[in-house]
Amino acid sequence: MTIAGSALVTGASRGLGAQIARRLAGDGWPVAVNYHSDEAGAAGVVAGIVAAGGRAAAFQADVTDETAVPAMVAEIEAQLGPVQTVVANATGPQPLAPAEEVTWQDHLNQLVFFVKSPTLLLRATLPGMRRLGTGRIVHIGSDSFERALPGASAYNAAKGAQIGLARTWARELGRHGITVNVVAPGWIPVERHGVVTAEDSAGYVRDVPLGRMGTPQEIADVVAFVASDAARFITGERITVNGGHTID
Repeated sequence: MTIAGSALVTGASRGLGAQIARRLAGDGWPVAVNYHSDEAGAAGVVAGIVAAGGRAAAFQADVTDETAVPAMVAEIEAQLGPVQTVVANATGPQPLAPAEEVTWQDHLNQLVFFVKSPTLLLRATLPGMRRLGTGRIVHIGSDSFERALPGASAYNAAKGAQIGLARTWARELGRHGITVNVVAPGWIPVERHGVVTAEDSAGYVRDVPLGRMGTPQEIADVVAFVASDAARFITGERITVNGGHTID
């Protein structure tokens, strides 16, 4: 796919989002580094990309806000060109709670990131993708959906909704040259997890056929593939990146 526009990565001031932004910039994408409150982190990601010879700019917005998202996309288009690739990575707190304590608000708190935010992003960027005649929408999912982790029912339900959203959009948007896929990592320790020792992860690693934890770079590599021309005939898919942890 010829890069004619920009790539927007939400929640890109740190963690997986930051690594994805760097990886896409390395492939030649002008990258919009979205952040909510971590201005310094976003600035650092942008500075690193520019120092490496890439092009990037930081854009502050709450990607769950119906006014903020289209305003942000308009700013991106003015500075970096139409958004050709969207990586919906931003997330929020993911508290655990037993089934009998989960409230409807708990469900809404997860759906706002994995259904509402992608919907707002699609509505704001679709006109530009249609003008370009091509586009990529990449949802960042989780293998927690298969693992059905106890206490994570609200999170897992929202991740299931995310899959349905992506598959339906893939059918609807294919005629516009737009692909829609989900990249679903396993447990990838990043800043928000704090210090994760070998002892902390030993139980998890025992069930991973490849025998180790994954890295943010490995997730970013798969996102970069899905956003590239090499994946031009892949849509409506969910690619799980977890070293085989959820092999049936």
